[in-house]
Amino acid sequence: MKFSKKGNNPAWAVSCFFRGLRWALKPELRKFIVIPVLINLVLYSAVLVLGYYYVADLIAYFIPDWLSWLSWVLWPLFFLSFFIAGFFTFTIVANVIAAPFYGTLSAKSAELFTGRKLEIGEHSINKIILAEFKRFGYLGSRALPLLIVSIIPGINIAAPFLWGLFGAWGAALEYMAYPLENAGLLFSEQRKILKSIRLGSMSFGGVTMLGLTLPIINIIVAPAAVIGATIYVLQAGEGETPQ
Repeated sequence: MKFSKKGNNPAWAVSCFFRGLRWALKPELRKFIVIPVLINLVLYSAVLVLGYYYVADLIAYFIPDWLSWLSWVLWPLFFLSFFIAGFFTFTIVANVIAAPFYGTLSAKSAELFTGRKLEIGEHSINKIILAEFKRFGYLGSRALPLLIVSIIPGINIAAPFLWGLFGAWGAALEYMAYPLENAGLLFSEQRKILKSIRLGSMSFGGVTMLGLTLPIINIIVAPAAVIGATIYVLQAGEGETPQ
């Protein structure tokens, strides 16, 4: 699968996410997002509770004494960094649990978008599981250096910005995976495709990541991102238009 130039347009990529939000309210898709929303509600409630009790102490710990005079700047930056790291971690867990539902949601969104039943690529369960582990291993291998940077005084000033870039790329890999898997592409092929439209895919991932950090709203962001990613792949990858 190759993407048109439209796929690398940041404004258009972001618009796909917001189309996904609107489409999440469609009656035809509503029943496919109920269970993912409940999963997200439970997990994101847990991270909010943990954040309420521990984030302030963590931020105070990571700001060295010699930079305490910059606390008014560093505190919001580290708050954002921990929010991105925390929500992204919980998002991966939520997506593992909700993956079967998201695959179906993407397929149903594609049918609604094109007005016809689409052929879905088939893979053995072992290949799909292996692809999932490859994605998590890929993301984990890049999150670990960021965690190390986050605890080194002085250098960790850059951590919020690095976490932001990582979160945008990771969210793109997470949510584009469902329509691409339905098209018969597993992780190694997915990564190559998204790298070819890195600006567009990271723009989509960035707005998704920001949505995931917003309490209450984030319970619907993940299903909306699946729908938006499906629209993105169909329209930029195959030039489809909705019926």
